[in-house]
Amino acid sequence: MSRVVAIGEVSIELFRGDDGRYALSFGGDVFRTAVRLGRLGVPTAFATALGDDPYSRTIIAALEAEGLATDLIVRIAGTKPNLTLIDTATSGERLVHGWRDGAPARQLFSVQGWGALAEAMTLARLVYVSGVTLSLYDNVGLGRLLATLEVARERGATIAFGGRFQPQGWGGDAARARAVLAEVLCRTDIALANFADEALLYGDVSPAATLDRLAAAGAAEVAVKAGTEGVLVMSGGEVRRVTAGPVAAEQVESLTESQGEAQKEPAAKQIAAGEEFDAGYLAARLTGQPPEEAARTGLSLAEGAIRPAGPDKAVSGPRNGPAKDPFGGQVPPCH
Repeated sequence: MSRVVAIGEVSIELFRGDDGRYALSFGGDVFRTAVRLGRLGVPTAFATALGDDPYSRTIIAALEAEGLATDLIVRIAGTKPNLTLIDTATSGERLVHGWRDGAPARQLFSVQGWGALAEAMTLARLVYVSGVTLSLYDNVGLGRLLATLEVARERGATIAFGGRFQPQGWGGDAARARAVLAEVLCRTDIALANFADEALLYGDVSPAATLDRLAAAGAAEVAVKAGTEGVLVMSGGEVRRVTAGPVAAEQVESLTESQGEAQKEPAAKQIAAGEEFDAGYLAARLTGQPPEEAARTGLSLAEGAIRPAGPDKAVSGPRNGPAKDPFGGQVPPCH
């Protein structure tokens, strides 16, 4: 099936306004990327696990209103989506309080019938996961996801990885995060990274160092977002620095001209710049644009993104530590 399969989590988000009242929205990095892909006219299915509660039904309705396929969403009785409360400190810093441990998305590759998702992945044109996606699953789930990515790639799917690192999602275990991400990168065709995250996890001293490391890990195509410095893009052994320009604006207009009324009532109210970039880059590549022009398209979308004030500061409880073997011996080596 010629579509994108985006795998991640949707959370219920409550934003506290200046008047103390909370506004309800939905969030999640892959969720927001998938929504934007849909708005760009890219056939996209969002894969996750939700509960049997009213909010889960509302999430599905919102995704369908955005034109996304929901046939890969599993419903798990007795569960509810992750809940996130977002405040803004007097300094403007964004404070995020999350309750995630019992979220059904964690069980996506562990529930009975997960094979239907695996089959859909092997038929996809492109499969997109992120570092946040990987932090959700236990050893069994990770093993199944990684094995399926390998099969999908062998059958012709492009594997795209958005390398976001949120320390709280890994319970503070950076070593486990690095081990898991290494297994994904050697099965990845397109790696989309944010230098700030990579520096935090790996200690990279420059965007160029990040690009070199990701290329050495196995990704044939790499784009490293470096804030005001633009994006470093590597493809075919060539490296270029890209900044947004007028060409990107024309490409975005071309990609979005068929959106019509879809943007009037968006399901994702806060689409972060990094997720806008990923969606724009992938949509451009899927329509035949070369990597350098795809990066310009992504940058143009990112520049127009709605950004909350200040960086995220997650506040969450401790989680159980991992086993020494991150995968319990269940993951075959990369080919």
